[in-house]
Amino acid sequence: MIKKIILFSLILSLAACGGSKVRTSKPVSSNKKSTASGNKSKPVSNHSNGNKASSGEILVATSKVKATTEDVKKYIEDFKETAKSNMKQHGIPASIIMAQGILESGAGFGRLCREANNHFGIKCHTGWTGESVTHDDDALQECFRKYKDPAESYRDHALFLSSRKRYESLFKLDKGDYQSWANGLKQAGYATDTLYPSKLVGIIERYELYKLDNEVLGRNYKPLPRVENSNSVSFSESEYIVQKGDTLYSLSKKFNITIEQLKQLNNISENAISIGQKIKIK
Repeated sequence: MIKKIILFSLILSLAACGGSKVRTSKPVSSNKKSTASGNKSKPVSNHSNGNKASSGEILVATSKVKATTEDVKKYIEDFKETAKSNMKQHGIPASIIMAQGILESGAGFGRLCREANNHFGIKCHTGWTGESVTHDDDALQECFRKYKDPAESYRDHALFLSSRKRYESLFKLDKGDYQSWANGLKQAGYATDTLYPSKLVGIIERYELYKLDNEVLGRNYKPLPRVENSNSVSFSESEYIVQKGDTLYSLSKKFNITIEQLKQLNNISENAISIGQKIKIK
């Protein structure tokens, strides 16, 4: 009997010890502070109080700068009359003049523009006797012209294009055809950037610079909506934009019109046409 009592006591003792292990586990209290109060909220971005960053665009030419839409509009307002005057005097579309000025000068923020009043990235070239500055472009420390006044830069740009034989073909183009002028500048070697024409056209259409041409020419032109066909060839109902590989012969077959009719419609005497040129087909 005594043995049974001792054995029963031992069983009770072991059960009590096992139970104590379960009860000693306590929930862990959290010492982490809540961030809901905002004491550790993220700092406000430096750009949050302005539109400078969100509305900025990179203008890449002789210098890489960031300009806002308002900066570009301000530049246009400052120089549009000069561009229109040069169009009247020298025959270069005001839209092209303004687009080149915006692109090359970074809307006035580029180093060449700020330090040399050089709005068009014109290099010294042989025969330049005026002041100059050096600037890294296609090569390191190239010579660029320096002007006392922006108007001198605009005038020099007009003379630069109108007095050089390599740009002669441009002045046979319609003065309201900014697309052909943009492509013609690249083909004549004005810029080494393969995207130069599309950059100019993009600026002209975004800021409606063709309206400056209209004011000088007395027209009311608006860019025609274009449709892309299965071969990605741009065309409208009555006009066609020349693509790589096009010839007057291929266009005559494409639009069921004779070569002579194409020449007459577009007032051209030779068979040569250029990429980006606008051709009337009706």
